[in-house]
Amino acid sequence: MAVPSPPVARVSTLELFFDLVFVFAATQLTATLASHLTWAGTAEAVLMLATIMWMYSAYAWLTNAIVPNSPGRRALMLAGMAGFLIMAQAIPAAFTSAGWAFGLGYFVANAVHTGLFALAGGPGMVRAFRTLAPLNLLSATLILVGGFIPGGWRWGLWLLAVLIQRASPYIDPVDRFIISPSHFVERHGLIIIVALGESLVVIGAGAVGVELDLSLVAVGVLSLSIAYLMWWIYFGDDERAESALEAVEPRQRARAAFNAYGWAYLGLLLGIVAVAAGIKKAVGHASGHLELPQATLLAAGLAVYLLSDVAFRLVLRIRPVRFRAAAAVAVLATIPAGIVLGWAQLAALLAVLTGMLYLEDRAGGRRWSYQRLRP
Repeated sequence: MAVPSPPVARVSTLELFFDLVFVFAATQLTATLASHLTWAGTAEAVLMLATIMWMYSAYAWLTNAIVPNSPGRRALMLAGMAGFLIMAQAIPAAFTSAGWAFGLGYFVANAVHTGLFALAGGPGMVRAFRTLAPLNLLSATLILVGGFIPGGWRWGLWLLAVLIQRASPYIDPVDRFIISPSHFVERHGLIIIVALGESLVVIGAGAVGVELDLSLVAVGVLSLSIAYLMWWIYFGDDERAESALEAVEPRQRARAAFNAYGWAYLGLLLGIVAVAAGIKKAVGHASGHLELPQATLLAAGLAVYLLSDVAFRLVLRIRPVRFRAAAAVAVLATIPAGIVLGWAQLAALLAVLTGMLYLEDRAGGRRWSYQRLRP
């Protein structure tokens, strides 16, 4: 018997309010990555983002199934926000003195998530979550315990927790979850908007103490333009993404949603955080050059974003992808320009993205021609 599709639902204002904690988390991750631009610092940022995004995405799945429309549910959502807030506060020192706070915040967020599913999900959702809940609890316990253990043990336990998180949908298939495509696509799109907003915030943060001149103005405008085109790259096909997810057979829809909005989304958000950190450095050196690690971070972040978007589109069978894959390679060629002048690399990145979108338009792969503007 076919699994019926749920009624069309839209994102609530409470979910938008919930996103405010992710703004703080993204700000903390960007600042931490920008100030600890080493291999170890980058690995720590990736591990923390993977941990945070797993549970944050879990709340998107939660509100796709359960409407937070009662005082009790809203109170629990507030408790979940508190868990994320604690995690965000701990990010700068999560691998030193504040590991316990990061673990505690994650454990609280996980417990609230499990509790909401158990109390309000109904018999069907409880059955679907029966195996996933213990796996989530196991990963949360590893993160909590790891926060109290220093050195390599913390690394090991947190990495093991992330591996359990990513393996859990295969240990207990997510096919029993019923996805509302309209809400699911809109909810995850708002996460991208929030993350891209951090790219704009860092323009002001990076300019603190820098004299306002034409170079700073140019870097700010170039950074804004890159963030805008990153928005365009993803949201130019948001309607097609919803249609593609809707077209998937209901029993396979949850699997497709996990692959597109789980694996690929982690890369998209990692790319945005890396680009934001690179922009912060470029703004701080508006009239000068970037160091090799800074220029590499800026280009590599955009490459990760583009490749993750390619993976996202392949899962949902949205074409074309060849121009985006080529652009992911082309942006890496801008690194030498950044070593000479920071704004020159930003201009080169903007040229690559503009050229990519132009070629897609000429190839007929985009849906944003002037005909859409006609009444």
